[in-house]
Amino acid sequence: MAMKLEFINLIIPISNIERVYNGGFAQFKNERIELFNGRYWHDEYLFRDGAMNQMDMQFIIDEWEKLGLKGIVKSGGKKKWKDFCVVTFDGPTLPCDWIIFNRPTNSVA
Repeated sequence: MAMKLEFINLIIPISNIERVYNGGFAQFKNERIELFNGRYWHDEYLFRDGAMNQMDMQFIIDEWEKLGLKGIVKSGGKKKWKDFCVVTFDGPTLPCDWIIFNRPTNSVA
């Protein structure tokens, strides 16, 4: 299922949240249920959080990295996203092997 994007988006496979969040995605969602009525979105496979500026996005990234997710890694001497991906209206900000960006619908899958 395609997930619509807004401004600056952090996309995380739910399987990665299951791996690092104590209690998994269900617990994460339960603890933040109020944010799932607006800021947070998800489908069966992907979770989306967002921000309207780079500083706020960096704060979100820092929180996920503290939980154990890895953001940017080097592969073959080039930077790419690993456990999550930052996506704007122009697509992923770095290569991201596991995401499909659809420019006409401004969505990811």
